[in-house]
Amino acid sequence: MPNATPNADPLWSLVDAYRPAFEAFSDRIWDMPELGFQEHRSAAEHVSMLEQHGFRVTTGLAGMPTALVGEAGDEGPVIAILGEFDALPGLSNEAGIAEHRPIGPSGHACGHNLLGAASMLAAVAVKDWLAAQGLKGRVRYYGCPAEENGAGKLFMVREGVFDDVDIALSWHPAPFAAVNPAVSLANVEVDFTFHGRASHAAAAPHLGRSALDAVELMNVGVNYMREHMPSDARIHYALLDGGGVAPNVVQARAKVRYLIRARELAELHTLIARVKNVAAGAALMTETRVEHQTVSGMSNLLANPPLEQALHDSLTRLGPPEWDAEDRRFAEEIRATLRPDDIAGAFLRFGLKPDLNVPLADRIIPLGGKSNAGVGSTDVGDVSWVVPTAQIRGATYAVGTPGHSWQLTAQGKSGIAHKGMVHAAKVLAATAAEAIRNPALIAAAKADHAARIAEQPYICPLDADVPPALDMAHG
Repeated sequence: MPNATPNADPLWSLVDAYRPAFEAFSDRIWDMPELGFQEHRSAAEHVSMLEQHGFRVTTGLAGMPTALVGEAGDEGPVIAILGEFDALPGLSNEAGIAEHRPIGPSGHACGHNLLGAASMLAAVAVKDWLAAQGLKGRVRYYGCPAEENGAGKLFMVREGVFDDVDIALSWHPAPFAAVNPAVSLANVEVDFTFHGRASHAAAAPHLGRSALDAVELMNVGVNYMREHMPSDARIHYALLDGGGVAPNVVQARAKVRYLIRARELAELHTLIARVKNVAAGAALMTETRVEHQTVSGMSNLLANPPLEQALHDSLTRLGPPEWDAEDRRFAEEIRATLRPDDIAGAFLRFGLKPDLNVPLADRIIPLGGKSNAGVGSTDVGDVSWVVPTAQIRGATYAVGTPGHSWQLTAQGKSGIAHKGMVHAAKVLAATAAEAIRNPALIAAAKADHAARIAEQPYICPLDADVPPALDMAHG
């Protein structure tokens, strides 16, 4: 254990003591941006760091080579702290530069280099704190691959790797520090492959049956569905295979991927059935044959007020991150590349009145405050259905920075990113410690979770026989 620097909280002193090592660690992960299920170097770095700090490491969870867990402790409650480390395609940028300078095919445009580092930093600090306090508890860092459309956590849930966990904590980079509202959309990704009959498009068009026609008709049919589905549901599609590049050949095969989202799992399954019916109708109209394969999915988040309150208490006690003049200077440079709507929208999403003079988070967002955030999806949702789960947003970039942007990648190794990462680690560590110190918190979290599951049991969004889509393109 390193010598802890003076601090009002011994646990936070431990976080500060490890700060330089984990800032460097997050930078190394930034330097090796890898897409979902391909994070082999990043996963190896995580294994090495966990072993260096005395964790027992298991890799290859749920058949995924880049899924891992590090555990410390042998008795007591099991606290899971979730981390991620996958990047995004096409969003690289030189670090520390407030202009678009791509440097590779992918980049950490969602801050997952920080996400994994802060979660592991919290786990390391809690491990050492338990030893110093003589308390029993088991802390686990879960390295979860492919959150960006790959749904790595869902496969881990399905294989039971969270079954003995008492509570799970997580976080995500953001412009402000706040407890994350348990609002997200359940979703599935389904590939529809149409099989037709090739022919010469001019000499014998009557002999062909176009798979591309079937895809186009399916897209039209789904678009007409939009008027007749819940207003907060979402359906998106991407053409994966148009059948070739020769227009004088009737396309014998074409493939489209659909991403179907809904507020609740039950509603999602209804929408999936309707989309499949549209695909069957398109095949009937074109005299083609259609196959479908579900390649990933995520459940909606399940709330846990006791854990959310505990996280908020830790946030409030810590206060917002402390920025310096260099942080503010760089934040203003980044904001100069943004539109006023981007900046105002960041405030509105957190229920705040826009203030264009605030470049970096200067407050903790009230718990349960009005939020106008757009609703996306996360595979943390599946974890929340099998174990009491809560998460925070950590302030790690300039207010107004769009998610999944080169501007976010450019800030990934900055002082802003490092300070926000350490801030998030302290909140996670403090809440994990409180759960171990206060068994009533875990009991309350479990009771709340049990009541929600009794009302609506968990139904995995994927068919049981679908393997992890390790060879699929997720972008």
